[in-house]
Amino acid sequence: MNRQLLVGVDGSEPSLAALDWAVDEAAVRGAPLCVVHACRWERYASLEPSFDVSRSALQVYADNVAATAVERAVRRRPGVRVTSTVPTDDPVQALVRLGEEADVVVTGSRGHGELAELLLGSVSLAVAARAVTPVVVVRGGAGPEREMPSARTVAVGMDTPEDAAPVLEFAFREALLHRAAVLLVHAWRCPAHEVPEYPRTAPDGHRQRADEDVTAALKAAVTARPEFADVTVRREVVEGPARSVLLGAARTADLLVIGARRRKGHLGMQLGPVNHGVLHHAACPVAVVPHD
Repeated sequence: MNRQLLVGVDGSEPSLAALDWAVDEAAVRGAPLCVVHACRWERYASLEPSFDVSRSALQVYADNVAATAVERAVRRRPGVRVTSTVPTDDPVQALVRLGEEADVVVTGSRGHGELAELLLGSVSLAVAARAVTPVVVVRGGAGPEREMPSARTVAVGMDTPEDAAPVLEFAFREALLHRAAVLLVHAWRCPAHEVPEYPRTAPDGHRQRADEDVTAALKAAVTARPEFADVTVRREVVEGPARSVLLGAARTADLLVIGARRRKGHLGMQLGPVNHGVLHHAACPVAVVPHD
């Protein structure tokens, strides 16, 4: 049996969109779904004297948020086993900790609170940066930046062949589950100092090396998992900044998959500027897959 999916909810519209995405994904995977609503009671301690907010009242509210989310998920996908947990913990810490036993952690793009108006909520960003399991941040939708594709597509950004294996595996697995094609995107840049001296030959060498890297990574992925050979793959090896290239791919994708290096012993944020830009601006859900 597949391990469960985990989705964080807080009652906001973005978190409910994440819930819908998560229960649909659980149905396709044949996996259970656990709804998580985490809250630290001491955050509200200062409210109690003037507003008569007791811990029991907050517990009832938290339980209602979780129960409402479970009811919504069950109505949407009656065949999925849905449970909930309401830990007394910081939401980031709870999702990262519980996510260690899950296949995927799902979050919305924003939440309640002072940071709700940011392009990406602080909880989603922190979970994507710290989790040891893949994290899907559900964002995007209809809008001028969204070009609805005629067929399902999973876009995946590749950095180096050495780091590509877990990222490609996640993307190909999603493609197989959803009968989608894979769009493999690899951005390359010609170092600025080479252009004035070698205006014609230098770019060709970098382009060829980029093509070879993509070919090697795809060959390794199919060798490790022969069933991936059944997936239709389109390659885009593009000269340009990785952020712009990935955001372009997200405009017509159902899911964008990117990698994130986890540095052992590093306690701070572990997302580079490209990942930050993609998580803040992508027009579709983004899966962040950790690798060493």
